[in-house]
Amino acid sequence: MTTTADLPATIPTDARVTGARVVRAEWIKFRSLRSSLIMLAATVVVFAALGLGFSAFLADATIEPGTPAPPGGPSSLDPLGASLGGVNLAQLLIGTLGVLLAAGEYSTGMIRSSLAAVPRRWPVLAGKVTVLAGVSLAVLVPTVLLTFLGGQAVLGDKGISLGDDGVLRAVLGTAGYLTAVGVLGLALGFLLRNIAGALTSVVALLLVVPGVVSLLPESWSDAISPYLPSNAGQAVMTVGAYPDLLSPGAGAAVLLAWLVALVGAAVVLLRRRDA
Repeated sequence: MTTTADLPATIPTDARVTGARVVRAEWIKFRSLRSSLIMLAATVVVFAALGLGFSAFLADATIEPGTPAPPGGPSSLDPLGASLGGVNLAQLLIGTLGVLLAAGEYSTGMIRSSLAAVPRRWPVLAGKVTVLAGVSLAVLVPTVLLTFLGGQAVLGDKGISLGDDGVLRAVLGTAGYLTAVGVLGLALGFLLRNIAGALTSVVALLLVVPGVVSLLPESWSDAISPYLPSNAGQAVMTVGAYPDLLSPGAGAAVLLAWLVALVGAAVVLLRRRDA
């Protein structure tokens, strides 16, 4: 039987909750969940398969000079858009991954144990963001690069080089955009605490709202559309100047502002609401 005399007089200093330990705990949770690995693998497979498929289609297609590209579609009639064409579907998959990492814990009640172990609460969210962003970049950067190179190999003489003006920025920007969408889904998962609601919000924000805004009067649409997350990301992933898009730098800044706003709101509500 244990008596009070057997217990240490003070708590060992190595038992403190630290940022590194919170991140390690979130990493263990991430790699232990089959759903996390499946969604990440699905993002990679879908992006690569669609990018190579669109590139093969473009390689065999006879495109008349001046033919306009399909509006907003992944099958853009240009070498860069074709090889990166999987981004439209991949963003939904990695957004789902972010939602599951947050709202999934609320659905199972696991969040109570996490917050009990980390009473300050916000480090739990910060740890999840760190793990999701780190893993996503580590996986997506090589995926996007290899898919681009593979797509250009399929295109042959129709292809472009990674060293062409703005191409490397657009390729790496695609990996950054997908990572940002994952963090966006994570923030919405914490805000809404419901998987279905957060998934619906991700789809609406990325796909539905841009379509609705395009139906508004032109003066309103031109003022709002470039600042939506998907259009700001499109500015980062595009080479060349388009009047309806921001510059790549401005697009990246707007996308970052969305993340700061949503993650900041999630931190505030996480600290104020009961689990």
